[in-house]
Formats: sequence, C-alpha cells, structure tokens
Amino acid sequence: MLSQNSRRSQAAPGAHRSFFMRALLATVLLPVGTLLSSSEPVRASDWNQYRGPARDNLSPETGLARHWPEGGPKLLQTFNGLGEAYSTVAVVADVIYTMGNLGDAEEIIALDARNGSMIWKTRSGKAYLDGTGNGPRGTPAVDHGKVYALGGNGDLTCCNAKSGQVHWQKNILQEFDGSNIVWGISESVLVHNGSVICSPGGSRGSVVALNPENGTTIWVSQIPGNPQASYASPMPMTVDGVEQYVVFTSKGVTGIRADDGKPMWTQSASANGTANCATPLIVGRQVFSSSDYGTGAELVELRADAKDVTATQVYFTTDMKNHHGGMVAVGGYVYGSSGNTLTCVDLSSGKATWRESSLKGSVICVDQKIVFRHENGDVVLFSARSDKFEELGRFSPPDRSSRPAWSHPVVADGRLYLRDQDKLQVYDLK
Repeated sequence: MLSQNSRRSQAAPGAHRSFFMRALLATVLLPVGTLLSSSEPVRASDWNQYRGPARDNLSPETGLARHWPEGGPKLLQTFNGLGEAYSTVAVVADVIYTMGNLGDAEEIIALDARNGSMIWKTRSGKAYLDGTGNGPRGTPAVDHGKVYALGGNGDLTCCNAKSGQVHWQKNILQEFDGSNIVWGISESVLVHNGSVICSPGGSRGSVVALNPENGTTIWVSQIPGNPQASYASPMPMTVDGVEQYVVFTSKGVTGIRADDGKPMWTQSASANGTANCATPLIVGRQVFSSSDYGTGAELVELRADAKDVTATQVYFTTDMKNHHGGMVAVGGYVYGSSGNTLTCVDLSSGKATWRESSLKGSVICVDQKIVFRHENGDVVLFSARSDKFEELGRFSPPDRSSRPAWSHPVVADGRLYLRDQDKLQVYDLK
C-alpha cells in the first residue's frame, strides 16, 4: 500500500485572557470564512491544514479515551511509500493529503484514508535535499476543492483535491527574489479570505498574497530590513475590525494588513539569529511568540486605530524557549517544550507553573488532553491542567525511522496520525 524592544523587561500587569471562548468556538461546525476563507462548513472531524481548522493546534473532537492502555492506543493502519519528508498530513472527508520526496521529485500525495490506496500524486518540484533530512517540510492546505502545497525549494503548487490536476505552479523564491534558508523552506501556506499567504523573504516581497485561482499577485508586503523567511507559518488575526496576518520572519514578528499588505508593527524580542520555528499563538488581541537558541518568549497586546494596528509588549519571559515543536494555548495557559523540558506557562504572567524534564517535541490539544510527540518518537498523553503534569498514557510507535520525529501529530475523526518519513501510522483514540 502507498500508504508532516525591551526584550528583558519585566512582566507588566495585565488582565487575564481566557481561551475558553476560543475552545468553545472550535467545538462546533463553523463557516471557515472566519478563519480559513471558505463559506462551506468544515466538518468537526476534518483537519484541513497545518495546526488544524483554526490553525491553533486545538482539535474540536470530544468523547475520546481518557487514558491509553499499556502499549498505547490500537494501531489501525500503516501506510508506506510516502517518501522522505518532515511534512505532516491534512485529512478531509476520508482523504489524506501530504508531501514527500519520491525519486527526484517532491510529490503532493492523496491517499484513501479507508484503505491507504493512492488516489493521486502530483509533482510539485525537484526533490529537496538536506543533511538534516531530505524532503518537503510544509503541510498542504485544502480549501474549496483545491490543495495548496509549498515545498522545501520554494515550489508552490495548487492542484485539484479530487484529481491532483495542476491549476498553477510557481517558485516563490525565484519570483520574489528570495534565497532559500539554511534548512529549507518550511512554511505551510495560509489560505484565507480569497488569498494564499506565503513568505518568500525576498527583495521583491517579504510576504505576498496570491490569487488562489491562478497564482497571480494580489499584493506584496516589503517588511523594513528585508528579513528572510523563517521556519514558522502565517496566522490570521483580527483586532478591532482590522484584519491582519501575523508572520514570524527571520528577524521578528510582524503584523501585515490583510487588505493591502502594509506592515503595521514588528516586535523582535522573541527572535533569534539562527532559526525562528514556532508559529505564534493568537489569543484575543494578544500574540505569544517564542524561539530557542537561548532566547525566550514575548507577549504583545495589539490595538487598532482606524486601519492601523500597534503592538505593546506585555512581557518577555525565558520560561518558554520553544525550538520547533510548536505550542498550544488552553484555558489561559501555554503548553510546549522549552528547550528539552515540557513546560506549562501562565499566559497572563509568562511564569512557568510546572516543568517535566527530557520531553522535547510537538503538541496538539484534544478533548482537554494534550498529545505530545517526542522528537525521539515516543508519544505521551497528559491532562491539559495548569497545576501539575498528569500523564495519562504513553507508547513507542514501532518501526521508527532513523530521523527525528519532527512531523507534528494530527487528530481527525477520532484517529491519531503520526507521519514518520516514508511511513504514516494511524491509531484509534476512541
């Protein structure tokens, strides 16, 4: 079977920001237009893009097993032949979408989730090769019957979700005069309100909005200082009626006005000079961003004045130094790895409430529990509680590859999807 500035300022007093309304909204069928640009409802069981329907690592599913048995949940399927990649998967209506190096090409792949058979594969560009692991890093986004996928060399493809037929292709680095970053373009593009948002990081475009129908340029945003792309992905955000895209570049976090691409604000306290990998968290009018390499995390609060937005630092903290596994915000707390230590941080203060050592990896929250995937491959389930680390199960997936398990976990329709290079394993969480 065929089967991815004031950095050191102290915490400022601020009101507690709750995530409960955001979590509630994620549990119902919403028109994705508020977050993903589609007038069609997204099923609660779908995971149609990187970090999920609302791009926040929050799964809307409920009723899953509270504890895992010894040895972990039941392994339902193993799909092989996906090629080398750190891409994870999107799952929509019993179809799995991912990317991988097959031969000399990067391929976009569609699988039947019921039996693992290949529905189609479409070449997106030449194979990306790198000493830290070959293959694409980004995850496809599925919207309005189309798949949008960005590869490690900057090749962006839009194809038909049912047939794989190419609608348009372009290389964003070549078109906007960008150069590839050290470990390859890793962004998962955002499809939002009639635009495809991506970050060439070039002299002719730091961030761009493309027409999803034909790939033509809607606007170009040139951020002061011409920063390169980073390894994070863009996030949509609305503050006081002003829509913007929050982008973590190589030099800092910038808010870009959605209707014309104007850079409105930049904060750089959470950026480092090597690799900014963690996609920022959006909570109400606040943005929480973090990186490692000895850096930390910054919380900023945004205010709109007419059509412009300004950012004010609430605090900088060294209690969360997230390298590349990402974070999730639940109930006013942020969960993720700080260096090699799994950590819970109070969003209102930036202070850690608990730490669990020797756990570095990626996270997703589902049904008030967090699925954690260690970069060594182990998978841990723990409660989304802020007072202590409460483990609810763990297991080691069989037949691990020799590469780190950097592909983020996905939960869709009661199933846990774990991409491991050429292999995809599917587990029953019900």
